Amino acid sequence: MGFLNQLKSQAADMQSRQVAVQQDVSARTAATETACQVVSQYLRDLARHLSVIEPSGPSFSLDGKTPWPAMKLHTFHADARKKMLRDKEVFDTIALSWVITPKMGVAVGGAVTISFLPEVERVQQALTFAHVEYERKETRHPERNNLQSVRFEYTTQARGSIAVKADHDAAQLVFRIANANGFGIATKTISAASINTDLMDELAKLIVAQPSNFA
Repeated sequence: MGFLNQLKSQAADMQSRQVAVQQDVSARTAATETACQVVSQYLRDLARHLSVIEPSGPSFSLDGKTPWPAMKLHTFHADARKKMLRDKEVFDTIALSWVITPKMGVAVGGAVTISFLPEVERVQQALTFAHVEYERKETRHPERNNLQSVRFEYTTQARGSIAVKADHDAAQLVFRIANANGFGIATKTISAASINTDLMDELAKLIVAQPSNFA
């Protein structure tokens, strides 16, 4: 084989590999878009129905000892944002948010005092991530001035949310779930091929504080 023919063979092999890669990327992108369509449509329908139902919320407590009143979930809102990827418009993030207030209809004041200092940051993060209005009041040693406890005074109104981030290159969706089962944030990565109505039903059960296999 002449040298030119060797170069032609190498070029043909490289082109074949490039085509295969492009086809794989296109397939993963298409699978991710299909999954996003399922999630987006489901969350839009769910938001509409739950805004009417106003389901009961889970039990909330910042310290595990001081319960919030019985809560309800309402004002659900679904949204989807897109981006450009390889000259095509695709899903970027799909979101669902809701408001958490007492069933009695009026937010009331509450307070917890944290003496175990490593817990202070966790409680403050929980309040911040849940968009709870609060004030922090510190108690310090009168002589040494070291922190002894922190009292958090808050209003019993919070927000819950789900943000679904699309990863087209990996053909997967990353779910970030905030305050769907009490205070806390959880993440779960799911392949695009695994997204279906049954899976979304389990997510809906998690939101309305029913037994769920989603997490």
